[in-house]
Amino acid sequence: MKQPNRETTTNKLPVAKNEDVEFSAEVADADDFEAAERAQEADFRQEEQ
Repeated sequence: MKQPNRETTTNKLPVAKNEDVEFSAEVADADDFEAAERAQEADFRQEEQ
């Protein structure tokens, strides 16, 4: 049986976001803000595809 092409398979996968994660700016430190920014950039990259 022929395996599906990885590119074809991944193009059909839905984009998921972890919107249920609570973020509190009052208790966040610099690492938290950097992680939030990186996560947002990753979401944008996934939506572009």
